[in-house]
Amino acid sequence: METPHTTQETSTTPVSGLTGAEVEQRVADGKVNITDDRSSRSISAILRANTFTLFNLILATALVLVLSTGRWPDAAFGFVMIINIVIGVVTELRAKRTLDKLAILSAPHAVVTRDGSQQRIEIDEIVLDDVVHISTGDQVPADGECLAVGGLEVDESLLTGESKPVRKAIGDELLSGSAIVAGTATYRVTRVGADGYANRLTAAAKKFSRAHSELQAGINTILKWVSLLIVPIALLLANSQLRATGGWSNVLVDDNWKDAIVQAVAGVVGMIPDGLVLLTSMNFALAAMLLARQKVLVQELPAVEILARVDVLCLDKTGTITDGTVALRDIQLLADVDEAQEALLAVATADGGNATSQALAEGLGELTSAKRLEAVPFSSARKWSAAATEDSAGVVANWVLGAPEVLLAGRSDNDARRAIEAVLDQAGTGARVLLLARATALPDPDVPLSADLEPVLIAVLGEHIRSDAAQTLAYFRDQGVTAKVISGDNPATVAAIATEVDLLGTGQNLVGYDARDLPADPDELAQVLREHHVFGRVVPEQKRAIVHALQSDGHVVAMTGDGVNDSLALKDADLGIAMGNGAAAAKAVARIVLLDGRFSTLPGVLGQGRRVMANMERVSTLFLTKAAYSFLLALAVVLLSWPYPFLPRHLTLASALTIGIPAFFLALPPNNRRYVAGFLKRVLSYAIPVGVVLGAGIFVSYSYLGGNENPELGRTATTAVLIGAGLWLVGTLARPFTWWKVGLLGGLAAAGITAYQIDFVRDFFELEVVGWANWAACAVCMVVAWVLIELIYRWHCKKWGALADA
Repeated sequence: METPHTTQETSTTPVSGLTGAEVEQRVADGKVNITDDRSSRSISAILRANTFTLFNLILATALVLVLSTGRWPDAAFGFVMIINIVIGVVTELRAKRTLDKLAILSAPHAVVTRDGSQQRIEIDEIVLDDVVHISTGDQVPADGECLAVGGLEVDESLLTGESKPVRKAIGDELLSGSAIVAGTATYRVTRVGADGYANRLTAAAKKFSRAHSELQAGINTILKWVSLLIVPIALLLANSQLRATGGWSNVLVDDNWKDAIVQAVAGVVGMIPDGLVLLTSMNFALAAMLLARQKVLVQELPAVEILARVDVLCLDKTGTITDGTVALRDIQLLADVDEAQEALLAVATADGGNATSQALAEGLGELTSAKRLEAVPFSSARKWSAAATEDSAGVVANWVLGAPEVLLAGRSDNDARRAIEAVLDQAGTGARVLLLARATALPDPDVPLSADLEPVLIAVLGEHIRSDAAQTLAYFRDQGVTAKVISGDNPATVAAIATEVDLLGTGQNLVGYDARDLPADPDELAQVLREHHVFGRVVPEQKRAIVHALQSDGHVVAMTGDGVNDSLALKDADLGIAMGNGAAAAKAVARIVLLDGRFSTLPGVLGQGRRVMANMERVSTLFLTKAAYSFLLALAVVLLSWPYPFLPRHLTLASALTIGIPAFFLALPPNNRRYVAGFLKRVLSYAIPVGVVLGAGIFVSYSYLGGNENPELGRTATTAVLIGAGLWLVGTLARPFTWWKVGLLGGLAAAGITAYQIDFVRDFFELEVVGWANWAACAVCMVVAWVLIELIYRWHCKKWGALADA
């Protein structure tokens, strides 16, 4: 068989490439294509993000103030802050190492000519003036000038927004970040690294917009309001504590200023939900690390959340439902044409190594390809390729190979009807069918096909359905996610495959919708999408329109894809998921890459997303409840000029037992509760009422048992009430109970009791010995708080659903 080739435009420019010495010199000069496309943050970014935050600045300032008073036990919150930083940094560094190792497996490579031979290198090893070879599916790694082209068509939509492919000729410029949709090229690199076009764009235009995280957006909203309120309240609190300890005139008498500082710091520390940010970043990092072990590369950490919100999953048939392997099943002649199969081989192999051409080459392996004179490479937008050949007798013929419906569009003659009938018979079995037709002239790719094509034969190709496809689709159905199959193949073929895997779970035969009949109006398109689930003959721009229509209809859309034609839709979907063996352009814009290409790993991604969202929702309630009652107490003591009802050490103890320790454990276990939009509303609607209850319980117990007359006794009582009521709150969030959750609650309660019983611990936390009568009063406050929290919890569940596991 003749080696496949395409007729190329050529130039006299030598393409022997650089020598080793020239490469070394350019590396020494810094003329290297260094890019910053890492899927994980740098070490310095991790350190900055976990250390230099507004709340850490406030806590560090408070720590210095407390240490200046010499009351180091009240500085325990500072050690908690340091531990939080260390845990956050260590967790993210572990995740970074895992992600970076995994990213190497999916890192894009380039083929260059050096010292007269072709070499495969990483794209950040490209140097200025390198000679690079690219073909269909590649993403241009660096700016350059074309030296030789073969039917080259470039998609620059990720850079310019223009969706129509651009044909390139010798001397034309190639821009880094653009994708090759058809043909091949050899080009010389003219700009590298930061000088490249893609690297000079904004971050949004360069690759993709940052993933929208409702969890992070909600937490950022909370932190913004806390940040705005905390400074004025802190100043008012400091003033009130100075007045409560003797007034400004006696600020330096008997160390009153020290009491005022410590009490004011207690109020400020209570208002800061510092651990919330830590747990959020830890959860994202942990999820990414766990997914990495399943060969799933998360290119943006918040992406693990998005699949928990997805309610529509758009699938390309090839590579997801099927495994992408194609085999030639049959060839049916439609006309008596000499050397038709040799012509088929010539046209099919003009593109090089895509799966379809390989299947045809293997199936026709015993034949010798007709001599190819010219070729028009395949394009997913056109859905056809073409070639001019010369047979053994020297006769020149022109051939078109592609989708039968496209080649015979609008035809109703006998030849066309007979061909379509043969196609439909095969497509109904789930086979892919290609039509080879003879043309009077080689078609122009920029002009619609002529209506005089002569059908010659159909090639019947079979795809292998993944063994786990039906089970995976059933899982998504059970989780309330609607799957839609969007393919460029014949609608009957796609429908047959979708029926075989029981896409809708009805067991009924499905009918494919021909995308050529899709309306252009977004509202009409949305209506079609509500009624249909299987689409064939979809072109790349329609995939993007389908994503937009679903989003405008209120859906959160995930899309899988592996080809360069999927890039626009992957970029615009809420969650783009690329296959590891897919085109570089597809992987570049996807937020998640399935490195082993297994569709069955998606349920694991969904599980991690739901775990993060559900667990962080209930954990956030703990932190925001604390912020709520701390703000209320701060306002109360400001208005009444009372001493603050806690010292920092009391809040350290109570927060550890009712927030820090339980939050850590409750944030990690699996949680498959379906996510519903409205994270912030749900959390605040529970945290604020419970915060009011806790604030009232603290205020009553402090004023009844101590107040201004005996603040030490009052602080002991408030600490006990806060721990007791806080553990009930933890109990509502831990439902339904399991043995480890019961053990956790029991252990926390035992730790609180033990802290009071052991003398040196009690002395460290400045807890007073309380008589039985006072304990009884504390118990009454706790019971009332328990009842009110339980009522709020039941109301909240009725209105919003449980915050715990489904």
